[in-house]
Amino acid sequence: MAEQPWLIVGLGNPGAQYERTRHNIGQLVVDELARRASATFKSHKTNARVAEGRIVPGGPRLVLAKPNTYMNTSGGPVSQLVRFYSVQPDRLIVVHDELDIPFDTIKLKTGGGHGGHNGVRDIASALRTPEFTRVRVGVGRPPGRTDAADHVLSPFTSAQRDALPVLVSDAADAVELVTTDGLLTAQQKYHGRS
Repeated sequence: MAEQPWLIVGLGNPGAQYERTRHNIGQLVVDELARRASATFKSHKTNARVAEGRIVPGGPRLVLAKPNTYMNTSGGPVSQLVRFYSVQPDRLIVVHDELDIPFDTIKLKTGGGHGGHNGVRDIASALRTPEFTRVRVGVGRPPGRTDAADHVLSPFTSAQRDALPVLVSDAADAVELVTTDGLLTAQQKYHGRS
């Protein structure tokens, strides 16, 4: 039997105007994983851009994906990818921004609620299960009375941009750790950080 790959989906919005916004941090993480695997994103019939590879020889096979749809309608492409690659939900990792976690913090979980995240909600609905792993990358709550939607669709502050490469690298490390050592090991490493 062929080795079942891990499907790793980075959430975000299409278009140059969204590339460096908080909402697209999931796509920045899968870009980093593709760089590590020397893999190139290509158009795919599932309405996503897909890159395939291994980060280390003999390591797990990774299918990295960025849906071409807006965040709130990520479920269609993700469910098509799950079917196309015959991946069970326990081998799906969704990387996304998280308002309820401070910037520069990573939390991981499987299942549970969507926490108001419309991309996660749409994926759980399309798959008919919430039982997939989420790598939640903290972008923090908006300051003052700033609307949450405006906050996630705006660029990082200059201080955050300086810290962003390390955060993206850490989130990519967390994804790798899930695929090699399991969720619990990754949680123990990243949840203990302050």
